[in-house]
Amino acid sequence: MKKIVLLAAAAGLFATPALADVAAQLSIAQNHAGMAAKAAELKMVLMHHHHAVNCLVGPAGAGFDAAAGNPCGKSGTGAIPESTDAAQKTKLQAIADAAASGLTTTDLAAAQKSAQATADAVGAAK
Repeated sequence: MKKIVLLAAAAGLFATPALADVAAQLSIAQNHAGMAAKAAELKMVLMHHHHAVNCLVGPAGAGFDAAAGNPCGKSGTGAIPESTDAAQKTKLQAIADAAASGLTTTDLAAAQKSAQATADAVGAAK
């Protein structure tokens, strides 16, 4: 009987998807956008800024780039798709859309400015 209970519990652990934690994903997104804003090299600015976007949109969202990395992978599948508040969803999508231009620039100062704007906006949307 103990074996059956243990096997059932183990199966439940493996079948359970990542816990949806919108607050954690927003905190991680804000932190990475802040790191991007302070980074001294364009490559690091873009990487951390994309981490923030990935946390917002999730793996199935527009603008997600798996190659950039997803520091929110264990916290859920994106703050936007997991948010249950329509107004917050709209705010977060606007933040992700605005961040897109900062991900394509080749100017360090412009990329840092965009990343700081993302960090500030995510902080305000929490």
